[in-house]
Amino acid sequence: MKGRLLEDLQRTNHYNLMRAAMIHCQGRPRRRVRTVFLSDTHLGCHYSQAEALLAFLERHEPEYLYLVGDIVDGWRLRKSWHWTPIYNKILKRLFELGNRGTIVRYTPGNHDSFLRHFLVDFGFVHVADQFIHVTSEGQRFLVLHGDQFDNVEIRAQWLSVVGSVAYDSLMWLSNRVDRVRRFAGFAPCYLSSSVKRQVKQAVKFVSNFEQRLAAAAMDHDCQGVICGHVHTPTATRWHGVDYFNTGDWVENRSALMEYTDGSLEVLHLDFDSENSCPVQLSPPKEIGFSQEMRRINEQLVIAQPRLPVAV
Repeated sequence: MKGRLLEDLQRTNHYNLMRAAMIHCQGRPRRRVRTVFLSDTHLGCHYSQAEALLAFLERHEPEYLYLVGDIVDGWRLRKSWHWTPIYNKILKRLFELGNRGTIVRYTPGNHDSFLRHFLVDFGFVHVADQFIHVTSEGQRFLVLHGDQFDNVEIRAQWLSVVGSVAYDSLMWLSNRVDRVRRFAGFAPCYLSSSVKRQVKQAVKFVSNFEQRLAAAAMDHDCQGVICGHVHTPTATRWHGVDYFNTGDWVENRSALMEYTDGSLEVLHLDFDSENSCPVQLSPPKEIGFSQEMRRINEQLVIAQPRLPVAV
């Protein structure tokens, strides 16, 4: 199947353009970076920003590419099949990156949890529950989707499914409201983003999401953690542990970048332009991790993830 996809790709002018040594995408040259971390693209969802995602992938040439869960939206595909040609182009781009030397690693999330039954190295992509990524400066980062630390997912997944259906309805309403506002000359209000942000903030509060993930990073002798799940691009620090959330490609169009000097930056692509800007580092949250917090982690993570795969 992989060979057939590549043959189809080679027949297109698009492939020939991408094989050029320097390709200008939307007026910009392809950037060579060390690592790109992406999550929550939700391919299969009607509201996935697939065109912007493809443009982003074509604009960058990473040494490592981490797909940090919910890349494919299995929940929505089971409910109603929605697979457009742009999704195939994204998969072809991923295949091309693998063949050009990019190391592709995939840690599934709750929407593509079916892939947790196939935790193997397929050659062109390595699938595992979690990874340890080592930066060019020697910093160790725990990389995983993060749903293992969401109390709603652990204790009442049915509530997440109901919320997903409600979110689709909200996105439908939000798109139509914004369309009317644009026609009337007003800026879009992004109603769905506002509601989703409040819901995810509630999840983070109830689950101690960021703090527990930072504690898990410490347990794995890591200096930081990289995750997705809550659709909130974030760069912050918990008691000396760097916490990065890659955001999503439904509302935020964001990704975490590691440059060749080892520096890390969360980039956010503006909806109203093709410009990207960094997400500023939040003030450090100097909160200690007590034995009680570690005990809560052990109690709430019902299915402990497999041992992480070291880079």
